[in-house]
Amino acid sequence: MSDEVLDLLVVGAGPTGIAVGAEATHRGLATLVVDQGPLCASLQAYPTDLVFFTTRERLEIAGVPFTVPDVKPNRRQALVYYREVVRRHGVPLALFETVELVEPAPARGDGARFVVRTIKDGLVRERRARAVALAIGYFWNPRRLGVPGEELPWVRWRYAEPYAHFGQRVMIVGGGNSAAKTALDLWRNGVEVVLVHRREALKHGVKYWIRPDIDNRIAEGSIEARFESVVTAFEDGGASGGVRGARVAGPGGSELVPIDIAYVLIGYHPDVELQRRAGIQIEPDSLIPTFDPETCESNVPGLYVAGTVQAGRFTDRIFIENSRDHGARIVDHLVRSLHEAPASR
Repeated sequence: MSDEVLDLLVVGAGPTGIAVGAEATHRGLATLVVDQGPLCASLQAYPTDLVFFTTRERLEIAGVPFTVPDVKPNRRQALVYYREVVRRHGVPLALFETVELVEPAPARGDGARFVVRTIKDGLVRERRARAVALAIGYFWNPRRLGVPGEELPWVRWRYAEPYAHFGQRVMIVGGGNSAAKTALDLWRNGVEVVLVHRREALKHGVKYWIRPDIDNRIAEGSIEARFESVVTAFEDGGASGGVRGARVAGPGGSELVPIDIAYVLIGYHPDVELQRRAGIQIEPDSLIPTFDPETCESNVPGLYVAGTVQAGRFTDRIFIENSRDHGARIVDHLVRSLHEAPASR
């Protein structure tokens, strides 16, 4: 495939990237989906026992039925489903290959608009494509606190399961759905939980079936909540025999709160550098890229943005269920463009 000019190269092998790749393959386009990790890496990093908020039919892509008995599928079922979509449509993949640069292609008369530079196992490779779709999501870019000690190994940014923490004292930093669900899961599995959030209450967006549970656990004192409080540092007792903990500043002042583990679950942010280097205009405050909502094409002709990356900082606006049609929008527009320029073929 190294000498072939692709019709479409998709960056990102999550559900949206798979949807774009499957639609393009179905329409007979020479396609490749590239990802720096495994297939559906973000779903693999979700909590082990996660159940989706939405129903199975709203997670379906590329015309493949999501046939499971549960109304709301779990993480494992979703991983199997999206793998089956790839298999059924024969979507070509290049996994564990990092895209470093998307840039205009030098003219060769082959119709390629872009050169995509990747690296895998130290080997740099260039692929030529008539169009590129960025479906890079945001899950690999957790927001940081920017405080001393957050690089310590017991300060973590993703939660998988509670079992290793039985009998421990665990701090959750955050006030959204992930923080609330993690706090409840840990508490129900024999963990002493301290929840720290900078606002006076949990976020309004906490799901309605989670809200009464977490509110009641806090009210009865089962989960210790420190509102209007921020972590200013993580401190490791080390060889000196000091106390491992998080320094928390709140209404009562600053104190060192002893803990064994901390999970900082304050959301994610998009990686805009790849977009900017490719020439996409990014709104400075919102980090929303410039694109046509009907076609998903950016301000760079032939370069598309798909899925959650369209929302910039507002990572709670676009999910699988309301971006699964991006594949059809992109491919419809691309097919029209290719037919309008037959000489480039």
